[in-house]
Amino acid sequence: MKDIKKYLDEERDGKYSFYFEDLDGGYTYGYNESELKTSAGCMKLMLAVVFLKKVEDGAFSLDELVPIKDSDKKGGSGILGDFIERTYTLRELVSSMLVIGDNTAANKLMNLIGVDQINALFKGLGLINTTISNTPGSEGNKTTAEDMATTIKALYKKSYLNEKHSDYIVDLIRRRVKSKIAFYLPNEKRVQFASKTGDGVGIENEVALINTESGNFIFSIMSNDLPNSVYGMISLAKAGMMIWNNIHENWNGIKTPEV
Repeated sequence: MKDIKKYLDEERDGKYSFYFEDLDGGYTYGYNESELKTSAGCMKLMLAVVFLKKVEDGAFSLDELVPIKDSDKKGGSGILGDFIERTYTLRELVSSMLVIGDNTAANKLMNLIGVDQINALFKGLGLINTTISNTPGSEGNKTTAEDMATTIKALYKKSYLNEKHSDYIVDLIRRRVKSKIAFYLPNEKRVQFASKTGDGVGIENEVALINTESGNFIFSIMSNDLPNSVYGMISLAKAGMMIWNNIHENWNGIKTPEV
């Protein structure tokens, strides 16, 4: 993992942080992993997890219908803002938020719970450095590479949500085809990544659950102050390929690699 740190720290413009964990063996490696950065679209993963917690608590049903009015619509990513006013199930909103990163869906779910309660739920999930503001995609939405990994770990371990809802969220983010860290991998290998991305001006982020024949892993990476989005995507793609190579060169059943 030191090679990834060196690559990001010495060879690339911008500021980076990342966190890696072997979920079966317990090996971890972090670089600026507790440094606060703007979450961008990765916040939608945390929001989905705590919203499903409210479903489990009986506050909502995924089959419940809710209206999306013009006042609920948000610009940016997604398509619901382009549609006429109509009702959706909460399941459709969660799916739209995670699969296509829909800001209108995220805004509606946020309003149903309330920002203060969302931030309290984040603490219960173990996200000690994550906060959400009143607006999806706001620069005020902050998290860390470590907190993003904590979210994925809770889904993998099924320690926060029940098995059904944990698997539901993982299945949704596995269906995404926009993984940046898996960009250099063959298409047939990308299905081993269940990930949520996020981006903004000078920002490229991603957190992923990686399931391979060598084991199960988390890799989260955040960046800011990038020259442009393409430059950032290349940085994440190269780091992702280096992670992939590390896994297949150093693990192979070995749980305490020298990396």
